[in-house]
Amino acid sequence: METRTLKTFKEPEKVTITEHVCPGCFSENVSIFYSAEDVPVHSVLLMATAQIATGYQRGDIVLGFCHNCGFISNLAFDESMLEYSDKCEESQGFSSAFNAFHHRLASHLINRYDLENKDIIEIGCGKGEFLTLLCQLGNNRGVGFDPAYVSRDSQGSAKGNVTFVKDFFSEKYIDYHADFVCCKMTLEHICKPFSFMNTVRKLIGDRYDTVVFFQIPDVVRVLREVAFWDIYYEHCSYFSVGSLSYLFRKCNFEVLNTWVDYGGQYLMIEARPAGKGQLTLPVTEKKHIEETAMSVRYFIENYQEKQQEWKKYLSKACYEKQRVVLWGGGSKAVSFLSTLKIYDQIEYVVDINSYRQGTFIAGTGQEIVSPAFLKEYNPDIVIVMNPVYRDEIHRILAKMGLNPQLITM
Repeated sequence: METRTLKTFKEPEKVTITEHVCPGCFSENVSIFYSAEDVPVHSVLLMATAQIATGYQRGDIVLGFCHNCGFISNLAFDESMLEYSDKCEESQGFSSAFNAFHHRLASHLINRYDLENKDIIEIGCGKGEFLTLLCQLGNNRGVGFDPAYVSRDSQGSAKGNVTFVKDFFSEKYIDYHADFVCCKMTLEHICKPFSFMNTVRKLIGDRYDTVVFFQIPDVVRVLREVAFWDIYYEHCSYFSVGSLSYLFRKCNFEVLNTWVDYGGQYLMIEARPAGKGQLTLPVTEKKHIEETAMSVRYFIENYQEKQQEWKKYLSKACYEKQRVVLWGGGSKAVSFLSTLKIYDQIEYVVDINSYRQGTFIAGTGQEIVSPAFLKEYNPDIVIVMNPVYRDEIHRILAKMGLNPQLITM
């Protein structure tokens, strides 16, 4: 398998990447299959003005597929361009649908791994909502690492049991003790996943009862749905169940369980330290790699047509003077608008997260408004960026007496 690059996919035009090396397994058997130029390097950083938003730093996305391990990465990624600070607003905790999912997931992990009165570490804890929930429901003690952490009242009664470190997790923290290590929606931001997972393994050491849980976007779902709006600069690493399991086993973990949840969007993995041994790639994982390759080919064959369909749809709506808004001011909206180069055709983006309201979409500059704004604006079409929230959004609109056409991505 360790051969020179196989050009089994036709590379996009204007690609200037000359080095094709997989960050997951270091194979050179990597093929470029998608590129997006001049996109905002941040999707959830709060932009105070439209001028700041449209002038914010940009970079390129050049996705490469590794035929050896199935890992997909942005070969043009430059981590020095990113700013993870208290201006990041990634929280989904304003949604009742998301909170119900979080509660169900926390209960599952507590029950499955007897997380009662235990020490828990969360890497990339965001605003600490999930770690706080684990500590509240299981009377646990928690330490969360995130350079963008900001204290909020949501910690409630668990504040005394949870400590937050405003820093990236690294080897300088491997002396911390943990019975359970959690990492949600963070690994996709790590450009050197092999090194990162080795650091997690060092943290655990010889405590073989310690369980690790990771949650990331499922790239196979992105490819099969041709969801180009789920590809953005901050996500430099894209995993399938096969490539994720490969990475964990390569870093000396035993994979206990994998599954997808949240409308098929999130890929979950549960693992624990394994003894020393040489990595072998099971037949089942080879099958996963082949399936991912087929999904990549499907994406290649369809993404340009899908992008053109959306451009035509929005142009038609604009010509007919229909008011169109997006619902969801996070990364999906930023990628959708930037990829399609949509500026004036859509004026506003709605978000229930009050911290985002009054800020502007990176790259294209639309103002993010509250749902209440729609009473006056009275949109004809609402594009729901995440189908998981469709019913929740429908209820909010109905309470305001609004009945626009709902288009779900």
